[in-house]
Amino acid sequence: LTNNHVVEGANRISVTDVGNGKVYNATVVGYDRTQDVAVLQLSGATGLTTCPVGNSTSVSAGLGVVAVGNANGSGGTPSYAAGTVTATNQTITASDEVDGSSEQLSGLLETNANIVAGDSGGPLVDASGRIIGMDTAASAGFQFENSSTQGYAIPINQATNIAKQIESGTSSSTVHVGPTAFLGVGVRDATNGGSPFGGGSSSGQGAKIVQIVSGGPADQAGLVVGDVITAVNGQRVGSAEALTEAMTTQKPGNSVNVTYQDSSGQQHTVAVVLGSGPSQ
Repeated sequence: LTNNHVVEGANRISVTDVGNGKVYNATVVGYDRTQDVAVLQLSGATGLTTCPVGNSTSVSAGLGVVAVGNANGSGGTPSYAAGTVTATNQTITASDEVDGSSEQLSGLLETNANIVAGDSGGPLVDASGRIIGMDTAASAGFQFENSSTQGYAIPINQATNIAKQIESGTSSSTVHVGPTAFLGVGVRDATNGGSPFGGGSSSGQGAKIVQIVSGGPADQAGLVVGDVITAVNGQRVGSAEALTEAMTTQKPGNSVNVTYQDSSGQQHTVAVVLGSGPSQ
C-alpha cells in the first residue's frame, strides 16, 4: 500500500524489505488518483511481517504519533519523526508538476511530525505502534497548494477501504484496477497553454497534442502534434485532465473512437487500439 504519486508514471518498480534486505519487483494492482492511493503486488514475496493496523476514526487532535518513512529518499534504515496530530478531516490541493493536474485530497490527518519528501507511503503510527495513517509528503513534482508547514496523512481506514476495493477487482469512476491504457500522447489544455503534459481546467476546448510517442497507438492511428482531441467514444474531452480521466476508465487492447481537430480546423474520428502504459 502506497501513495499513487510515488508510482505514477513508473515503468519499473522495485521494493526493498528493510527487514530481510531482499529486493522485489512489483507491479501496480490498481490505484485511485483522487485519493492518492495505490496497491502494489510484490513478485515472489512470502512470509513478510505485517504491521498492526489501528482505527483512524478514533484519532483526535493531540494524539502522539511517529511518521516512519524514507526521508529524502536516502534509503537504508527507515527514518522516524515524532509529533502529534494537530487536526483531523483536513482538505488540501495537491498539484502534479509533471502532468499539470491537481487533485483535492480530503479527510486527511494533519500532524506537526516532520514529514518530508521520500516519506510518502510510509506509516503514521500511534504510541502503540499501530498504523493510523499513510504519510503523504510534498516532493519534487508533487506540491501542496498552500503555505502550511504541517504534514499530512491519509487515514488508514480510508486507505484500506480503497485497497480492499482494488483487491476485489472492482473498478469505479475513480478507482482503476489492472494495467493502464496508453494512448501515447503528451497533451496540454487547448485554450490556456497549460502544462506540456496535461492538467488544467476542464472548461477548455480539448486536449492539444504537444508530444507523440513514435509507433504508439495515436501515432499509428494518424494523429500528429498540433491535433486537438475533443472526444473519446463520443464523450466530450474539454481538457488534458479530462483525457487522462477518460483513459483511466479504459483497458489496454480496447479500441476507442478518438475525435479530434487538425491544424486546419477539420474534424476527424479515428479508431485507436490502446496500448499498455504506466499508472496515471
